[in-house]
Amino acid sequence: MSGPFARAASAAAEVAGRHADSVDRDARFPAEAFAALKDGRLLGAMVPRDFGGEGASLTDMAAVAHALAQQCPSSGLIFAMHQIQVACLVRHGQGSAWHRDLMARLAAEQLLLASATTEAGIGGDVRSSACSVEGDGDGDGDGFRLEKQATVISYGAEADAILVTARRKPDSPASDQVIVPVLKDQLRLEEIGNWDTLGMRGTRSIGYHLRAEGVRAQIMPLPYADISAQTMLPVTHILWSSAWLGIASDAVARAGAFVRAEARKRPGTQPPGARRLAEVTARLQTMRGMVRGAIAQFEEASDSPDRLTSMGFAVAMNTLKMSAAEMVVRIVEQSMLVAGLSAYRNDSPYSLGRHLRDAHSAPLMISNDRVLGNTANLLLAHKDNGSLFG
Repeated sequence: MSGPFARAASAAAEVAGRHADSVDRDARFPAEAFAALKDGRLLGAMVPRDFGGEGASLTDMAAVAHALAQQCPSSGLIFAMHQIQVACLVRHGQGSAWHRDLMARLAAEQLLLASATTEAGIGGDVRSSACSVEGDGDGDGDGFRLEKQATVISYGAEADAILVTARRKPDSPASDQVIVPVLKDQLRLEEIGNWDTLGMRGTRSIGYHLRAEGVRAQIMPLPYADISAQTMLPVTHILWSSAWLGIASDAVARAGAFVRAEARKRPGTQPPGARRLAEVTARLQTMRGMVRGAIAQFEEASDSPDRLTSMGFAVAMNTLKMSAAEMVVRIVEQSMLVAGLSAYRNDSPYSLGRHLRDAHSAPLMISNDRVLGNTANLLLAHKDNGSLFG
């Protein structure tokens, strides 16, 4: 991460850390952290310079998500989810005047983007939609209507725009989907249920009855299936994993601080948790290498739709998600064993209670079982070539 981004990320992470307990306790949106991210121009950093952004890379944004999650996992995950939508817009919207204007607004106003991909009645399958884009006429200036029972829209009430998936037309198959970015003043949100969860409480991932109206120029030109395969799926797994790595990194850092404090009490004697610390540090290094490798793999293939849509690439990204989601839980649990009761207490500087609760969301966000099933289907046709760098 380059100097300006690093400084802005560090400042925002410090703010996020100061308010993390309040965000978790009250299950509220981390407003202070996102005010700092806006001040640092990090929300629109990936927008190309031609449209007023900073032209930041996915590597830069992964590093920001990682830094935030070390202090406040909810802030890190929200930032990751926002940047997933930014990546879709930047990579697939530059050929459209409406989406170029949205990118310029994103950079100038530091808009916060959310997504509405899940829907009641489709069993968690984001590659199917029950709702559709409705309205007369097919011209860019013709109006549309859209109504969706979204089971989850994370931080929906705070978002300045929401990227909504829907069937292209009322008579389209469920899999013929498009993405429609809808601005805050174009939509109405009616809450469905509440948000009182074990962890990741600041994400405010509430269900909503969404109603929106706009013009057809807002519909992204490329089908959702292509956007998902080329950008949304890999970027989601990479940025989520970067945030989970942040949780794991801070857990190991706290465990290490505990062991060093114990060592100072008994100079010349290895503390009981030192060996466990070495073990969990090795696991953290493995997770870090895995995330870095996935980022490099994506950036190497980023200009090749054929590589991005290959079965081998999908298997690699699915494997990243499953492995990182399992590793963050294991690393936090091992770190807790290092620090013992001090990690178990909520009033300790080595406390890992929130880390543990937040980490357990990872295997549930796009269920690991679902990802495993999708990967199994891919492997029926795909055979790994056995190459070290393949």
